[in-house]
Amino acid sequence: MQNQQSIQGMLSIGALICLAVGWFNLFSPEINHLLSGKVFYVLIGASFFVQAPLLTNKNFMYAMYVAAGICVVGAFLPEDSKLSVLKTIGLLGGVILSLSNRRR
Repeated sequence: MQNQQSIQGMLSIGALICLAVGWFNLFSPEINHLLSGKVFYVLIGASFFVQAPLLTNKNFMYAMYVAAGICVVGAFLPEDSKLSVLKTIGLLGGVILSLSNRRR
């Protein structure tokens, strides 16, 4: 369990670095777009996938797998596609599921 949490943490940190690189335009526009628009969502999806078995509620676990898949699939959809919004929906869904699973 601790190993899964470490992997999930590293994936999340990597995703945040990709997002920051894109925001601050540290590289060429193509690389910035690739990191913040594609790699970010793939890493977040992978993070959600690793986190899913750690959720206590089985319904949340399955929903987290769906959110992970949506993030990854959405990252590879063309930007001009109406379905490209799926990656953001997957991201929001995963964050909500993650926050709702926290102990109070």
